[in-house]
Amino acid sequence: MKLEIKSYPAVVQPIPTDTIRDVKGWLQTQAVQYKLKWLLAHADDGVIWGKINDDGQLVTSDEDEVAPELSPPLRAETLQQARLFAEHAELLLWRDGDNQWHVRLIRQPTDGETPIFTDAIDELQMLWGTHDEHRSGFTLLRDGAQGLRHAVPVELPLKENQVTTPPRLRVRHYIQEDDNGFARIVASRLVELKNEEGPK
Repeated sequence: MKLEIKSYPAVVQPIPTDTIRDVKGWLQTQAVQYKLKWLLAHADDGVIWGKINDDGQLVTSDEDEVAPELSPPLRAETLQQARLFAEHAELLLWRDGDNQWHVRLIRQPTDGETPIFTDAIDELQMLWGTHDEHRSGFTLLRDGAQGLRHAVPVELPLKENQVTTPPRLRVRHYIQEDDNGFARIVASRLVELKNEEGPK
């Protein structure tokens, strides 16, 4: 994928955190409200993937029918940050050094909204893992050299010997000029989980 600056207007919307009690239920509500598709969460004890199914339920990689042996549970006590994302928006939930939650939504502007960001670069980042199996709409992946494993929320095509091409995350980096006229990346968000190498 060629890296080039393109116009991707976006606004930043703060989201209140006072309603967060059950973090998984809260994330599911936000995903449905903002029409977000995938979850990538980092916790003290590992990585948690998830997706919103056709019934509006958040299915995570720690569930019994997916990969509880690979994925820690999605719990407020251990969660560091979580990203819900789709083509049009990303919601980021994170915990600061004082153990307080913060949330922001980067999304495409609606009619009449002035964008905060206008230019951005999209980048494909390859995830590790080439071997394993399908479970409940997820693909369990392991890295042959290090034996690291995770369960991504897409069914990747498996070839001979259960080998697949590693999936990619499309990441959007927003660019702004500072007071001296130097352009720099000021924010990044996840856009898409892809199962092929080329652009969409």
